[in-house]
Formats: sequence, C-alpha cells, structure tokens
Amino acid sequence: MVKLMAHNRQLIQAGDFKARCLQLMDEVKEKHISITITKYGKPVARLVPVDNTPVDFFGCLKNTVIIRQDIIAPIDEEWDAMK
Repeated sequence: MVKLMAHNRQLIQAGDFKARCLQLMDEVKEKHISITITKYGKPVARLVPVDNTPVDFFGCLKNTVIIRQDIIAPIDEEWDAMK
C-alpha cells in the first residue's frame, strides 16, 4: 500500500516495496518523486530520482575564501624544519 504525502513524496511498507521494487524505481524516475520506505511504521530508507546534471568543479569555491593578511610575505618565526 502506497500512501501519498506532500511535495511528491510517498510512503510504502518494506514488504510492499520488496514486491514492487522495479516498478517503483521506474515510477520514481518518470515522475521525479521520492518514496519513503517504512518498517513497522518508521522510515528506514528513501528512494529518490538521480540528479543527472553534471557537476562543474572549476570555480565552485569562488568567493568563499577571505584573505585577511599578506599570504606571500615571509613570517618572522623560524620553522622546525629549518633547524
């Protein structure tokens, strides 16, 4: 038995999910919904559609680092490696 929840989510018991797994996977892919699988009425897993948008790592950290001082100038402390 599948119960409809808000925001394109559904609940299904683990036993029902086991019997209809492949069908539910197709449904999640086609309708872009998520299904929460429950055991004894408590959520244990969620079946969600895969996001196929490519991840562009180039520039993903832009404007996330703040440089507060000069990072090129030498420091006045001697390092242990220099001893």
